[in-house]
Amino acid sequence: MGFYLSKFWQKMSGQKDEQVKVVIVGMANSGKTTILYKLSLGEVIVTQPTIGSNVEEVQHENLKM
Repeated sequence: MGFYLSKFWQKMSGQKDEQVKVVIVGMANSGKTTILYKLSLGEVIVTQPTIGSNVEEVQHENLKM
């Protein structure tokens, strides 16, 4: 797992206008939607349990996720 995290951080600090896809998985009520909206909106919001899936595009400096 450390290998993948190091590759991810290399991509984040790498080339300009890079686009990567990130999948967040975990157990129910573990905070996946909260993390997604914190990255997307920049603030923590109160969420209800998610039915289905969420897809968001997040721009951080020169990286699109």
